[in-house]
Amino acid sequence: MSAPSSAAQLDSSATVTIDLGVRSYDIAIGTGLIGRAATFAGLPRASQALIVSNATVAPLYAERVRAALAAHYPQVHLLALPDGEAFKTWETLQLIFDALLTHGCDRKTVLFALGGGVVGDMTGFAAASFMRGVPFVQIPTTLLAQVDSSVGGKTGINHPLGKNMVGAFYQPHRVVCDLETLQTLPPRELSAGLAEIIKYGPIADTDFLAWIEAQLSNLLAREPQALAHAVRRSCEIKAWVVAQDEREAGLRAILNFGHTFGHAIEAGMGYGAWLHGEAVGCGMVMAARLSAALGMVEAAFADRLVRLIAAAGLPVRGPLLDAGDNAGRYLELMRLDKKAQAGAITFVLIDGPGHAVMREAPEALVRSVIDACCAA
Repeated sequence: MSAPSSAAQLDSSATVTIDLGVRSYDIAIGTGLIGRAATFAGLPRASQALIVSNATVAPLYAERVRAALAAHYPQVHLLALPDGEAFKTWETLQLIFDALLTHGCDRKTVLFALGGGVVGDMTGFAAASFMRGVPFVQIPTTLLAQVDSSVGGKTGINHPLGKNMVGAFYQPHRVVCDLETLQTLPPRELSAGLAEIIKYGPIADTDFLAWIEAQLSNLLAREPQALAHAVRRSCEIKAWVVAQDEREAGLRAILNFGHTFGHAIEAGMGYGAWLHGEAVGCGMVMAARLSAALGMVEAAFADRLVRLIAAAGLPVRGPLLDAGDNAGRYLELMRLDKKAQAGAITFVLIDGPGHAVMREAPEALVRSVIDACCAA
């Protein structure tokens, strides 16, 4: 089974639908969307709305969003959280509940997540929990969030022992991807987002992988048409997967390619030391090397993927998490991964270009791959 093919030409404005029956919703992709009242028409009505953002994004875009929402909601409040993965915690989540209760919000209040993956995940979790569920809308402002974390309804916070270990599946009512917000991203954040775009090629669409290779310089230069194509195609693939497996009972797990290793890096280094996309990029290197070591894919394909990840400005050498037994520390952390069962680690591996599977691997082989991929 493979994802639907990519269109030859894609406009800079598009809509992708997540087909989940009564929970279906649209992903709007375009430029200048967040400042238009029409962007937010047709959402659940309420007397109040709360924009949840962070200290970096709010000064850039919050007032534009607030003005657009004012056409639909009599009261629009703003909460700016501290910025960074290190703040994806219970303590920060409580700030959202504090704001909702302080403003006397009710179960019809709509939450708007304006920011990257951390803001989106926490706002979604708050929406799933407040009064046992209120509507929310994703307004992702990073490339990574536009192509991955804002789509599909995964919400949550980190635990010191594992990433995203506390959360819920809770779908937004809409996702608004305004490509203009990508122009203010720091280069490091742009590269981190490219990791999640690259991911879709080896697991679902080798034509898209070839397109990314050919257009990488344009993507790094933030060329609008290239970004529009990348965001739309990524959302199309994710929408196709999520529609078939909303709660990750099987197929959806392939979207975690590189994430088992990557989450270990994030937890082992301390959340925020590496960006999520940086850890995923390096994790894809390890997963591709493990796939090749198992004979599931040619070594040349793994080499090709590593070259692309490096060219995107992402790390391809893993950090040392333990000076004594580095591979052992990786394994310890990976056993806490949500896909692990009874202590057995399950990896997303490439079973031929454009196809991914879930599979366990011999510990000795995993250790050798980690040792080969980590910095000396």
